[in-house]
Amino acid sequence: MISEEHLYAIALRECKLIGDITFYKLVRIFGSAKETWENVKKEYKKTNGIGLKIISDIGNIDHLKFAEKEIKFCQENNIKIRLRHYNELPSLLNECDDAPSILYQKGNLKKEVKTLSIVGTRNMTSYGEKFIHDFFIETKSDQYTSVSGLALGVDKEVHEQSINHHIPTVAVLAHGFNFLYPSKNRKLSEKILSENGALITEFASSRKPDRENFIQRNRIVAGISPSTIVIETGFGGGSISTATFANNYNRDVFALPGKITDKYSQGCNHLIFQNKATAISSIKNLTESLGLGKYKHPMEELFPQNKPILELTENQELIYELIKKNPQVFLNDLIEKTDLSSHKILPLILELELLGKVKTLSGRQFIAI
Repeated sequence: MISEEHLYAIALRECKLIGDITFYKLVRIFGSAKETWENVKKEYKKTNGIGLKIISDIGNIDHLKFAEKEIKFCQENNIKIRLRHYNELPSLLNECDDAPSILYQKGNLKKEVKTLSIVGTRNMTSYGEKFIHDFFIETKSDQYTSVSGLALGVDKEVHEQSINHHIPTVAVLAHGFNFLYPSKNRKLSEKILSENGALITEFASSRKPDRENFIQRNRIVAGISPSTIVIETGFGGGSISTATFANNYNRDVFALPGKITDKYSQGCNHLIFQNKATAISSIKNLTESLGLGKYKHPMEELFPQNKPILELTENQELIYELIKKNPQVFLNDLIEKTDLSSHKILPLILELELLGKVKTLSGRQFIAI
């Protein structure tokens, strides 16, 4: 239900120099957006370090008129207005220092269901597409909500695969509800809503999809979930900012590695190299880390760790078997048992050590590993 507090919250957030952190600080000092609007200039000493310049625009009647229009737009378009200081944001997002003061929402966003953010490049390759496809097949029986940014490429594939497997999905927009960017995804946005998902944004209805909004949007994608998966991205891609936000919020980040020559794997590889993301070695390991996926059949490893079959030479085999049968055997005992000199045995033992078959102990004793 939209109340008087929503009116003042929208007006306050519209003021110049009042960002989300300052907004939250003021409503905690004065108790509400309405009290802040009416009393901040009269009781300036309470503002605890917030300068006069910052609060100078509070009380501007034009902002209240703007808020009235915004509320009317939301009522006409079935948009919920969620206030952070009323504890109406998703709990994890609410923990972030720079969480949005106001979140506009269409559709369903279940607070109690685990969320998982999945992002990546607009220039998705078949490698990334296959990974997303396989991931959703393996997690289709789990209870979670996917989150992405409704962009083309990876984001679009995440939303579509979620819908195909009846997993609710949330699209975080970089503009107000008076727009839909990219327009190619309008039908997809409608499908998200019809399939029990949601569209959310911190931007008032008139805000256009300006370039700077996308980075700002990415902090919501990162903050709303305990984990973020980066599928494919180049150096400097938008997904790098999402991963950075997630790291700053102490959230888990996973990245899909690829060839160092592949442009849209280089960003993921760099995140892994900088220890800003955990490398995804298999879908099985990933889903176990996420607490998802009940496996009915083994999944192929992206990086299989098959042990090579080692073929030993005749003399290597002879020495290895003697050491194996006689743990902590001395060099002199090996000389006696083989009739080989020490200068022939020691190189063989070194070779076996390099192969990981034998270990040398003090006093020229040896054991098989």
